[in-house]
Amino acid sequence: MEIKDILQPDCTLCAAQGTSKKRVLELISNVASKHLADIDQATILASLMNREKMGSTGIGNGIALPHGRLKELKHVLAVVVTNQTPIEFDAIDKLPVDIFFAILVPEDKAAEHLGTLSAIAAKLTDKDTLQRMREAHTDAELFKVMN
Repeated sequence: MEIKDILQPDCTLCAAQGTSKKRVLELISNVASKHLADIDQATILASLMNREKMGSTGIGNGIALPHGRLKELKHVLAVVVTNQTPIEFDAIDKLPVDIFFAILVPEDKAAEHLGTLSAIAAKLTDKDTLQRMREAHTDAELFKVMN
């Protein structure tokens, strides 16, 4: 699965002002809930928070891959957020995080979920991509970088 298959133009949020892990996850769940008519924001947030309780999704280099599984979900949905100021996220390298690539997947698609995370992680290891994400000034610019 490619990023263009799961990321909609209005699912990018550039230069957000999240002040904590929970606040960024709330921003992500708010954006996602606009695309998921049958799933409310609180359910999405709970899924993301429950995954974080198992261990941080901060993978290093200022990047986090929050993700959650939702029983009611029919298709994979991605939300990309860059935060104006890096925040503490309990990342593996102990550095603050400013790039969040979140995915929500149907509960019964575990294999697809892992493959999608792998594809995203591969894209986010590209230094040029990371620089362009951090330099984006608008949601549209951020979306363009990801596609």
